[in-house]
Amino acid sequence: MASHRRPKQPSRTRVTVLTATAAAAVALTSQAASAAPKPTKSEVKAKVDKLYEEAGLATDHYNGAKEKQKKLEKEIGELQDKVAREQEELNKLRTGLGSLASQQYRSGGIDPSVQLFLSSNPDDYLDKASTLDSLSAQQLESLKKVQAKQRTLAQERAEATEKLKDLADTRTELGKKKKEVQSKLSKAQKLLNSLTAAEREAMAADDARASRSSASRVDLGNEAAASKFGAAALSAAATQLGKPYVSGGTGPNSYDCSGLTQWSYNQAGVGITRTTYTQQNDGTKIGMSQLKPGDLVFFNNLAHVGLYAGNGQVLHAPHPGAVVRYESMSTVGTFMFGVRIAG
Repeated sequence: MASHRRPKQPSRTRVTVLTATAAAAVALTSQAASAAPKPTKSEVKAKVDKLYEEAGLATDHYNGAKEKQKKLEKEIGELQDKVAREQEELNKLRTGLGSLASQQYRSGGIDPSVQLFLSSNPDDYLDKASTLDSLSAQQLESLKKVQAKQRTLAQERAEATEKLKDLADTRTELGKKKKEVQSKLSKAQKLLNSLTAAEREAMAADDARASRSSASRVDLGNEAAASKFGAAALSAAATQLGKPYVSGGTGPNSYDCSGLTQWSYNQAGVGITRTTYTQQNDGTKIGMSQLKPGDLVFFNNLAHVGLYAGNGQVLHAPHPGAVVRYESMSTVGTFMFGVRIAG
């Protein structure tokens, strides 16, 4: 006789385990399906190049804030010295008025107008005092000098206070820009670290092929320089071939892009500003067809600058991890314009 017993139901614990396992399997399958594929070497390079461009812009703004800080610190120092001198002169003028009061006291008492002046603000008092017949022309002149000196001193102190506030704001901006540069470079390094060792070596080899670290390895043609200053600047830059790129570097051991161009023109006896966005205004803008050796060349929305070396080549400090080198303009980035510096 056949058995009609009901089949044994799975235990609650077993059902829970099976359900959890199934859910985990579904989740893993879903993650695998939605996970982005690993970026290729060319995709990583494109992202890294973009981050270097953004870091270059941030570096230039950092350099600009640093220059402003130096300028403000100098101006504040000079202003504070001036305030100290003005205060000393004011003290001498007040001493003179005190002597006047002493003389009057010895001769029978202090003139009420002088007494009032010495115990109040000359700015409020002078208009009244100048109408008093009891003041001599000499006394009135002394009072006017004190009033003028006090006004000058008040203006200079207000100016110093304003510059100190500007300096504090500039230092805050400096800190933000430094963090921004470091963040961009950190992201770029993280992307590079995501590549295999072989991919990183291939990328470095590609970069090395773009680099020409000596004039003997690149055809610069025989174009005449833009000027004797341009020729001198280009010659100076050529002595720095192989020096490393360092954000904020101005030489002589390392450079960023605008640090190299500024240093090179300084060696030629021509002072130019520190950043790409100010160097663009240091000379006359020209198109690509007008370029001559020694001209400044700007790329990537003012994120980069170099020196035109002739025959379509640029001598520049490219980006972190690279060195000062010659490179074809076609591989540097998007050309904007050139700038010719006059001596």
